[in-house]
Amino acid sequence: MGIEIERKFLVTNTDWKQQGQGVHLCQGYICSDSGRIVRVRVKGEQAMLTIKGKTEGISRGEWEYPIPVQEARELLSGLCAQPLIEKYRYRILYQGLTWEVDEFLGDNAGLIVAEVELESESQAFSRPAWLGEEVSHDHRYANANLLKHPFCQW
Repeated sequence: MGIEIERKFLVTNTDWKQQGQGVHLCQGYICSDSGRIVRVRVKGEQAMLTIKGKTEGISRGEWEYPIPVQEARELLSGLCAQPLIEKYRYRILYQGLTWEVDEFLGDNAGLIVAEVELESESQAFSRPAWLGEEVSHDHRYANANLLKHPFCQW
């Protein structure tokens, strides 16, 4: 089992956009119950099936498996809750860490968040200047929640 330790922040400006090229992601949820998530994602020409456990602090169990893109598309259209989550993801290196900035589309357009995965919950890191308020513990910003309660309805 892998452990995901992730912190999430709002983004305050567009300075980050100059630092990376976005890749389109389309993801859906087979299960998004509290404490267990099963997600299908197509990212470019790759697809993954991801299972996540209950979040404790900013950590949770995570298992991720590559699957054929065609099968992922079938799962997205036939088995996942609709609408799907679509976004552009930018990977930005900043002082030794990789930040993933997600620019949401559709009903979540206007929302931009940045995430960083850490080795431990207490790991120190430098904050890029474009980073705003931390929302790691605000479940409204979880992708699975954005499916049920999109940003346009806030």
